[in-house]
Amino acid sequence: MKKNLLFIFAVLFTFSAQAQNTLKLMSYNIKNANGMDNVCNFQRIANVINNASPDVVAIQEVDSMTNRSGQKYVLGEIAERTQMHGYFAPAIDYDGGKYGIGLLTKQVPLRLQTLPLPGREEARTLILAEFVDYIYCCTHMSLTEEDRMKSLELVKAFTSSSTKPLFLAGDMNAEPESGFIKELQKDFQILSNPKQHTFPAPDPKETIDYIATLKQNAKGFAVISAKVINEPMASDHRPILVELRTAEKADKIFRMKPYLQNPVGNGITVMWETTVPAYCWVEYGTDTTQLKRARTIVDGQVVCNNYLHKIRIDGLQPGQKYYYRVCSQEILLYQAYKKVFGNTAQSAFSEFTLPATDTDSFTAVVFNDLHQHTQTFRALCQQIKNVNYDFVVFNGDCVDDPVDHNQATSFISELTEGVCGDRIPTFFMRGNHEIRNAYSIGLRDHYDYVGDRTYGSFNWGDTRIVMLDCGEDKPDDHWVYYGLNDFTQLRNEQVDFLKKELSSKEFKKAGKRVLIHHIPLYGNDGKNLCANLWTKLLEKAPFNISLNAHTHKYAYHPKGELGNNYPVIIGGGYKMDGATVMILEKKKDELRVKVLNAKGKILLDITV
Repeated sequence: MKKNLLFIFAVLFTFSAQAQNTLKLMSYNIKNANGMDNVCNFQRIANVINNASPDVVAIQEVDSMTNRSGQKYVLGEIAERTQMHGYFAPAIDYDGGKYGIGLLTKQVPLRLQTLPLPGREEARTLILAEFVDYIYCCTHMSLTEEDRMKSLELVKAFTSSSTKPLFLAGDMNAEPESGFIKELQKDFQILSNPKQHTFPAPDPKETIDYIATLKQNAKGFAVISAKVINEPMASDHRPILVELRTAEKADKIFRMKPYLQNPVGNGITVMWETTVPAYCWVEYGTDTTQLKRARTIVDGQVVCNNYLHKIRIDGLQPGQKYYYRVCSQEILLYQAYKKVFGNTAQSAFSEFTLPATDTDSFTAVVFNDLHQHTQTFRALCQQIKNVNYDFVVFNGDCVDDPVDHNQATSFISELTEGVCGDRIPTFFMRGNHEIRNAYSIGLRDHYDYVGDRTYGSFNWGDTRIVMLDCGEDKPDDHWVYYGLNDFTQLRNEQVDFLKKELSSKEFKKAGKRVLIHHIPLYGNDGKNLCANLWTKLLEKAPFNISLNAHTHKYAYHPKGELGNNYPVIIGGGYKMDGATVMILEKKKDELRVKVLNAKGKILLDITV
């Protein structure tokens, strides 16, 4: 179990490299695009911004239609070169035009506001832009401490009614140990790195540029990085950049519905997947008001900060109905001494019932060789929509040739939701095609196998179900495997397993016995590499039925027809005109098997 979980970590941390919700905040005093070389270069400023790829930029010291700027709208020039929206907030009249601050944004704001601020050497201003999920403010504070303090009071009053995360960025003209910054920090948390200097650009000695957030709304995000960009020439200030990971909305956290696995040993496993790394648990009980909580803990640590979640609920009462829901809280930041959480999603309540140990009745359905053909699977589901089944078996080559995590998740979700896997447990068995392609070894992390093996046995009431894994359909030394398979060992392991199983008390005392494996021992269209190992063990085993697949051609072989000691049913393939679904119905001493095609025609109806 621990080895399996460690493998999950490796797979899921690779998966977590996918893009997540991020927000890049930038602040840049551009000195009106006049660089340290005394060259006015709009494109140079634009290049700095483009290379950083921010979502929003607070701009200070920018002209509009002044004589010194050739009567150009400077912010507009830069906005055009960065393909961003530009919003100018004049602070003073200057040289035939205006001089002030502005914002560059990728999104169009919902609203804009400006706030005049004091400055005895020159008037100052603040511009506020509200977006769907946050507010961004730009300012350029006075050179005078007294005016900065008055400005801060105005800014606090101006922003105090905000309910969204609010960010304040700009040239504060104050160093980290100043009274102004200390006063600012009473209500604002500085997100940029004040230990990295920003001025003067060629050889910075001071930190006077900041990005901060209003503490009262500092929720739903975590700082991923904060840096000063190494740009010594384009302006007399270096730009600062803060990257945030922002919280996903609660209704977007679940990637798929939960599905039930491994309902044996007075327990059941609940699995699901999220779109973001999360801390997860299951709430369950015999009603929805008195709930217990289950988590996965390994060596004292909760397994979290991943996407694929596997939680075992043990100590359950067979025959008792349980209600449950899954809960996932996004983890925005997971560090040694700091963790930041986002929103929490809760699924709707679902239910399950473990089979009573003495039950003599159940219904199961078996699919095979779907080969990720959604249309075929949905057609087969239509044929069993009025069947009240207790569990489902996918007998191989259903999630075939898995390329990557996304492909596997997509079709597993299709399968489990198609059979109501949130309340009906499913058993996934391997066919030879589940063993192929780059993600084949990762596929097992989406399941919870009985006994943590791809083969095994369990009781559903008084019926014994034995599942075998035939491995590939070609020898291990076949060129197509490149020496990366050793199914000989796996098949030999199952020889020992079968010997123990066939002599076990559970097998001998069972009312009925069902054998399930993908590649047929009888009626196969080629050689079954397990035949020499397993046939002698099985030829006298008192199974009532064997359910097989692989050939893509439905067949029924009564007992003795091919030397088989039990009836053999082989399911069809993935094409609509050849696909089948099996219904296994046990009522007291009677075991009935029906086979339907995708149009609902009954191909077989026998009692064994």
